[in-house]
Amino acid sequence: MNQSWELRTKIPFASVGNREAIRRLFPFLRPYLFRGFLGVALAVPVGLMDSGVALLLQMYIDSAVDVAAERIDLSGMSYIPLLVILFGLVQSGLTFGVDYFTTWSVTKVANDLKLALFARLVETDAAVFDRNSSGMMSLRYAADADAATGGIIRGMKSFLQRTTRAAGLVAVLFYMSWQLAIFGIGMIGVGFLPLKRVRRKIRALVRESIAIGAAIGTNYTEAIHGNRTAAAYNLQRYQTSRIREGLDNVFRIGIKLVQRTNLLKFSMRMATALGLAVTMWIAGRLILSNRITIGEFSSFVATLMLLYGPLKDYGNVLTGLQTSLMAAERVAQILDHRPEIRSKPGAAALTGVRDAIRYDNVVFEYAPGTPVLKGVTFEAKVGRSVAFVGNSGGGKSTIANLLPRFYDVKSGAITIDGADVRDLELTSLRDCVAVVFQDNFIYNGTIRENIVMGRPGAGEEEIRAAARAACLDDFVASLELGLETEVGERGVALSGGQKQRVAIARAFLKDAPIVVLDEATSALDSRSEAVVQRAIENLMRDKTVLIIAHRLTTVINADAIMVVMNGEIVESGSHGELIARPDGVYASLYRTQLDAGPGREAGRAVDPAIADEGVPA
Repeated sequence: MNQSWELRTKIPFASVGNREAIRRLFPFLRPYLFRGFLGVALAVPVGLMDSGVALLLQMYIDSAVDVAAERIDLSGMSYIPLLVILFGLVQSGLTFGVDYFTTWSVTKVANDLKLALFARLVETDAAVFDRNSSGMMSLRYAADADAATGGIIRGMKSFLQRTTRAAGLVAVLFYMSWQLAIFGIGMIGVGFLPLKRVRRKIRALVRESIAIGAAIGTNYTEAIHGNRTAAAYNLQRYQTSRIREGLDNVFRIGIKLVQRTNLLKFSMRMATALGLAVTMWIAGRLILSNRITIGEFSSFVATLMLLYGPLKDYGNVLTGLQTSLMAAERVAQILDHRPEIRSKPGAAALTGVRDAIRYDNVVFEYAPGTPVLKGVTFEAKVGRSVAFVGNSGGGKSTIANLLPRFYDVKSGAITIDGADVRDLELTSLRDCVAVVFQDNFIYNGTIRENIVMGRPGAGEEEIRAAARAACLDDFVASLELGLETEVGERGVALSGGQKQRVAIARAFLKDAPIVVLDEATSALDSRSEAVVQRAIENLMRDKTVLIIAHRLTTVINADAIMVVMNGEIVESGSHGELIARPDGVYASLYRTQLDAGPGREAGRAVDPAIADEGVPA
């Protein structure tokens, strides 16, 4: 079992380079520029203070040599240790300022960026969610914000601090002895020769590492949300093996990153060792000729070793910056991307349905070259109900998904009162459509919070009226906390029928003129179905309704029934008209469901309450 480690969201994002990515993120940094700049700028004196300590060291060693030669009294140089302490205190205070202002600005920028990316996420086309894993979506719309802002700002701070520290130490080296500085620094420069090659390899490894992290995130999400399926099918070992594969690859990439970055460290160590050896050889001759003092030589060697510190970490800084810049590129892609399904400029607002909904020769495909709907045409008059039945995978749900523009048609048109839905303002279109799915998403929170999502700001009586109309009031009354009862993540504390009634209450509160019922009762047992069916009948009153159904007994009262087979409407009419065609597809389907067993249809017992309402048992 090989998981895909390809780091590519299946969205036609435009390519963005490092420079363009930084330019795109700058508006998020601008409001916090002063503190961000202050945090980065303070890194300069922090880096430079080591050079001051190096100079003090040279002065103190020379004084100690003079004392040994009985030339001066060392007590006259006792202020030098005090200056070293003072340097340490100042450097500590500046370091605190660097960390405080950097963290403050990074967090602020990251939060604003996350908010902007979340706004893009909730506007993203449904097709994007169909084609991408949850791990990849979480990476691109959430984790990348931290990686981009925090990594770049902190990376700039580290880079600047190390660079200024190195520059200050180099200046001290030249001040002490330009001859020694040329040899010492020249050899260290040799250590940077592999930098370009290492940078290219690190970029490829970082890209693969991020892709693996996204795949592992998906595995965790599946383990959490699919825990019952895993238990039922004993998939624990299978899931563990998938995680193990991902972690083994994380280990492999981590080792390769260590190898690549340590190539730079190795070259730096060897160059420093060679530089130090050459320096010592030359210094011996300079000391003998009285061209440098012992203090200058000792301080020079110490300064050279201090210089090695910030330089050897450039490999790690490079890796971090590379990761952050790649994250910034991905963030910039999202910020610049616009969903394909959006309102046109000057789109008209939809306020209701006065005449009819019409599908005119609608063709649609999820994958290019594989049509799901093939010229679907029908009309749903205002206040009437139209049901769609047929084989699984025939395109019934797709018909419903096209009306609120979860997807757009490839050709043909869907109109409401003669206006193409693509010419209508998207928010107003969806305000006019209430959808009850087969598996409605219940959010973590209370029953009240889930219902009020239908119309935020609704009053208490309106919320309770929606619960009553959805046949939810008896259940709510049985709960100690009533509407304030927590339902858990994805409504885990509710049964299937209770979830459906919460969703119906949500749709009631929305009070949209168009209702779409997409297999709203197909996953329920007969007793739950009977209750939910009554709630649905309440919801359908005075609405224009599209019903997607598998069980035909739930649609016999629809004003019109469309039989959809392989993306085409092959029959249409009322239940009576269709059943009167003994050789028709609908009649055959109906007989098949009734023959599933005595008192059963589609392999499910029909509740007596339904049979009493005229549904054949």
